[in-house]
This record gives sequence, C-alpha cells and structure tokens, in this order.
Amino acid sequence: MRVCVPSHGAGGLDDLVGEHFGRSPTYTIYDTATGEVEVLRNESEHLGGSGLPAEHLARAGVDLVICAGIGPRAIDLLSRYGIAVVTGASGTVGEAIRAWQEGRLGGAAPCDRHGHCGH
Repeated sequence: MRVCVPSHGAGGLDDLVGEHFGRSPTYTIYDTATGEVEVLRNESEHLGGSGLPAEHLARAGVDLVICAGIGPRAIDLLSRYGIAVVTGASGTVGEAIRAWQEGRLGGAAPCDRHGHCGH
C-alpha cells in the first residue's frame, strides 16, 4: 500500500505533517510493503502549477492519505480516484504513519479550520 502524508517542508519521515493538505509544499509517500520513501513536490494549481493534488497523487499510485485536516471537496476528489483519507494526524510524518498502523488514527472528518480557502 502506498500511503501519502502532506509534509510541512522538504518531506520525508522526519518532516512535520503539513497542516493544510492542498497547500503543503511536499507529499511524502511511504510504501508499506517495501519501506521505500518518495517525496513529491506539490506542483498543483494551489501553488501555481497545474492540476489538483488528488490527480497528482493518483498518478503516483497513492492508496491512502493521512493528514491533519482536509476539506470536504478534497476528500470527495480523492475518493473519486479510489484514495482513502484519514484525518487527525500530527507530529512527524513517520509518527503519523505509525499512529495509523497502530490503529490510533481512523476516519475522515472534513476540516473547518481554513475558512480562507472555501472549505
């Protein structure tokens, strides 16, 4: 399974979980079968590029997004690509993945903290 966590900075397991899914500068992807880590730069229209984060993550083969918060539209778009969402993550990317693996994270509650971007 390919698990993606929005990253606050340069990405990787030691980076902090990004607070805003669509505007995180990077997405850290962890492969649960191989332990490989890949970092994707967010080149979506949110940061001046093209396309939406869900499209980029679907092309990268992501199965699950673990994030701090995410808007209902993003949850819907990810769902359309067959990507599940878990919210409530905090700390480092590695800590968030471990929390999910240990069953301490589950379910997706839409974020209402980012009124400036229409969530």
